[in-house]
Amino acid sequence: MSRLLRSGAVISAMTMISRILGLIRDVVVARYFPVDGATDAFFVAFKIPNLLRRFFAEGAFSLAFVPILSEYKETQSRAALRDLIDYVAGSLGLILLVITSLGMMAAPLMVEIFAPGFSKQADARPELAAEMLRITFPYILFISLAGLVGGILNTFGKFAIPALTPALLNVVMIAFAIWGAPYFAEPVMALAWGVFVAGLVQFLFQIPSLIRLGLLPRFKVRRAHEGVKRVMRLMIPALFGSSVAQLNLVINTIIASYLVVGSISWLYYSDRFVELPLAIFGVALGTVILPKLSSDHAKADASQFRSTMDWALRLALLISIPATLGLILLAEPILAAVMMYGEFKWSDVEMSALSLMSYALGLPAFILVKVLAPGFYSRQDTKTPVKIGIISIFANMALNVLIVLPWFFSGMAGAHAGLA
Repeated sequence: MSRLLRSGAVISAMTMISRILGLIRDVVVARYFPVDGATDAFFVAFKIPNLLRRFFAEGAFSLAFVPILSEYKETQSRAALRDLIDYVAGSLGLILLVITSLGMMAAPLMVEIFAPGFSKQADARPELAAEMLRITFPYILFISLAGLVGGILNTFGKFAIPALTPALLNVVMIAFAIWGAPYFAEPVMALAWGVFVAGLVQFLFQIPSLIRLGLLPRFKVRRAHEGVKRVMRLMIPALFGSSVAQLNLVINTIIASYLVVGSISWLYYSDRFVELPLAIFGVALGTVILPKLSSDHAKADASQFRSTMDWALRLALLISIPATLGLILLAEPILAAVMMYGEFKWSDVEMSALSLMSYALGLPAFILVKVLAPGFYSRQDTKTPVKIGIISIFANMALNVLIVLPWFFSGMAGAHAGLA
């Protein structure tokens, strides 16, 4: 397990760098862009391709592709492995081109679907959200191809470069926010262009590492390729099973769009602080153990499979419980110290802290999901996570009705915290 621990430490360190830059990015955005309809419009325009990124780049695609790639690596020839990569890359690229084109054309409709309350609020900017969505949507194409490259590198034990890649999004967005905003009539448009450029940079950044492995994809399309068909068969149910948290986030965003202006931003900022320990520990553990569990399953080594899962679960609990207590007890001081500059006021700190404390209660479960899910997907079992996901979504909807609606209609402040 020492090798897994070292790999996990590398990913955690790189993720820590990325998340710190992410917090700096949020501080910069909060300082230069007030919490208003324009900022909410950007977060909606960013949330939609970011949601699809988690489906394709981090979620369903990786969980379906890495187990099959690991199996080919252990049991097939180098030529067969290259064919799998080439045809998967070609199929994924074609699908993403279609999705990106449709998304850009249907931007106003997508804004209406993901944030229907925008059209009913005087201060909201649905037309600006649609305009920015046309700019940010190609991000899903670039970042999903980056996810494909990262999956290949992870399978071959090269974890550092894929783990560092997300930091580039934050670096580019910070640069555009500070130096690009003055050149736009609508300053927040600089953030949208920053997302577009960042996606391209993240993809290109990993290419040299893939070339050194001799596995640069040659994009090919063939419907009859057995490996591609297996990846797609796994990906369809995995698309739902791995995206439950994101679907719940979409539901929360839809409801938040009907609450007071600023609710979407408060939820976004508090979610960012919960994602810090989740990414550093939960995602890092899941990333490290997925290729290992897939390899153990391909070699029919049940004892090693159980040992890996046990190690990961114990480590997840050891880390998540103290992190939860820290976020609950220090929610306001953390937000005030990191975010309260420029346009981010004390009232924003109070509202964001309410949802941060609510999110923090679920942190141990979020981290355990990141560890348990690879156990199913590495065995190419995509049905169990789907069943659990359906239960989770209905539970989220029921709790929203039971908690948020009475809170909202009572006229009390902070109804958005019930969504967390």
